[in-house]
Amino acid sequence: MKYLGIDYGTKRIGIALSDEEGKLAFPKKVIENNSKAVSAVASICQEEKISAIIIGESLDLSGKQNPLMADIGVFKENLGQATSLPITFEPEFFTSMEAERLQGKHKLIDSSAAALILKSFLDKKNGQLGNV
Repeated sequence: MKYLGIDYGTKRIGIALSDEEGKLAFPKKVIENNSKAVSAVASICQEEKISAIIIGESLDLSGKQNPLMADIGVFKENLGQATSLPITFEPEFFTSMEAERLQGKHKLIDSSAAALILKSFLDKKNGQLGNV
């Protein structure tokens, strides 16, 4: 089963892909968050034969949804209609900052953040949380 991970931002959307076994996550690309974003992600899903989508759930430090979650919810709804794929939220905290800490600042940092979100989901799914 192949997964697509998303780090949603108001300006850019980071995209990551898993391997066919759903164990590893790899940065793929960054797309602009504009009126064509949903169709761009849907095209990637079709090209890559994606089985499910994982979107970073943006919460504040107390675990409550922050203002960005309203936009993410609309994006999720539109993406679900465009792809008919199952979409799951994965809690994420500071993934862009963590990706920058690990790799330095670069133009694909949002896709690296998406890979961290996707890897977190895959580790939980595969029962590997804490076994790294």
